[in-house]
Amino acid sequence: MFKAANLADGAFVEDSSALEDYRVVQKTLQGISENWREQPSLEELAHSVGLQPIQLQRVFSRWAGITPKQFLQAITIDHARGLLQDSASILEASLEVGLSGPARLHDLFVTHEAMTPGDYKRRGAGVKINWGFHPCPFGLVLLMVTERGLAGLAFADAGEEAKALSDMCERWPAAEFEENQQLTAPYVSRIFEPNKWKEDQPLRVVFIGTDFEIRVWQTLLKIPMGKATTYSEIASNLGNPKASRAVGTAVGKNPLSFVVPCHRVLGAKGNMCGYHWGITRKRAILGWEAGVSGVLDGLAATG
Repeated sequence: MFKAANLADGAFVEDSSALEDYRVVQKTLQGISENWREQPSLEELAHSVGLQPIQLQRVFSRWAGITPKQFLQAITIDHARGLLQDSASILEASLEVGLSGPARLHDLFVTHEAMTPGDYKRRGAGVKINWGFHPCPFGLVLLMVTERGLAGLAFADAGEEAKALSDMCERWPAAEFEENQQLTAPYVSRIFEPNKWKEDQPLRVVFIGTDFEIRVWQTLLKIPMGKATTYSEIASNLGNPKASRAVGTAVGKNPLSFVVPCHRVLGAKGNMCGYHWGITRKRAILGWEAGVSGVLDGLAATG
């Protein structure tokens, strides 16, 4: 059974440089999010985080692969609405042919399986879950791994590690939990480094949830990078147009954040609705994906 770990005793080693970069980016994102209508300049953003414009430009570009100005353009409400203009039809077509996008399988090349309904009803009894915290482009990431594959991914800001760990462990209260950074560490680069997203080396994940939740999560896997959809569109594609609220609940319970892209689900009017790990982080992920998808598209065009 899970016993609370003392995370202050060096349970994981932070990459201070990577975390400081994210803190700068996080504060910059907050400024953009609160003032996007004014389209703040690079100088204004740099002043708000105590850096020179050229310093912020370098940190932000290294982190996201795009400049603060490009990021600002990518995450405005108008951009979100633009995503929705054709995403519904793309999702519908993807579902019909069993693919996640017109040209390629799910961007992380995920292969998934589900625990049996009995496993879920037993609340994880008999399942051993190894966990570990690691730095990633979006702060700290908590990875939870079973012998069958990745079962959980959550985010945390510094000082909130225990809260994130408790939140994830409560999902499977009867499971056995053990800290094992050596086992979870290889997943970090596999998930967050696009050059390691290989079709012939799929990332194996395991779903632990109800039948309906798993159907919703499987649908999320079919939303292409750089696109978005709505709760109502997902409900319609599941054959129950009136189930938007139930879909929203299932999306909120997604235990595999980022890998199962619940961040690509927007409100009916394209608004940035709730995200379990924070709206700022949701905007960060969407902006990061906007930069990455542009790079991948460029490589595909020249390949």
